[in-house]
Amino acid sequence: MAADKSKQKNRNPLVTYFIIFILGFLTGVGFTVFKTSGTSSETAGVSSQQTDNQDEETHQAILSLEAEVTANPDNIQAWRQLGNLYYDHNDPEKAIGAYTKSLELHSGDANLLTDLGVMYRRTKQSEKAIEFFDKAIQMSPDHEPARFNKAIVFMYDLDNPGEAIASLEELLRINPQARAANGELISDFVKSIKSESTEK
Repeated sequence: MAADKSKQKNRNPLVTYFIIFILGFLTGVGFTVFKTSGTSSETAGVSSQQTDNQDEETHQAILSLEAEVTANPDNIQAWRQLGNLYYDHNDPEKAIGAYTKSLELHSGDANLLTDLGVMYRRTKQSEKAIEFFDKAIQMSPDHEPARFNKAIVFMYDLDNPGEAIASLEELLRINPQARAANGELISDFVKSIKSESTEK
């Protein structure tokens, strides 16, 4: 009898440890599944939260710069930075206003003039866009973005492939290996425009 009790005592801890092991295993699997299944939604939540945070930061930066130019209307850099934020925030009308104010205080540079041209294009003022691309080129004859953007306006907004080709060929004289933002060689782009023009 005593021996039987001893065997039971010995078996009980083994059963207990086995049950603990199984519970631990199942709990561990459950935890892993929960964590794994939550990963994508957590990542999406973080990504969405980051975008919201960036939007909020941009909004705060805009408010801060608007306050700065109100208090110090001769602050050229603040006007330019404000224009850049409006540009990035896809608010072309306000960007035009900020860039124009910056240019009233200083002659600017080819980058600013090109950005202003892009904003005029976004507001469907193609001729004004060309005017500012030309000003950028006059200020910096080797400025590739101004020449490229000018070609885009001629090609897609003014339906003038001849002027688009002329602008791109000038760009290729500056940089024969120039590429568009999508990685396409400008020389290939010119060939496709010429081919399309011939077909018409």
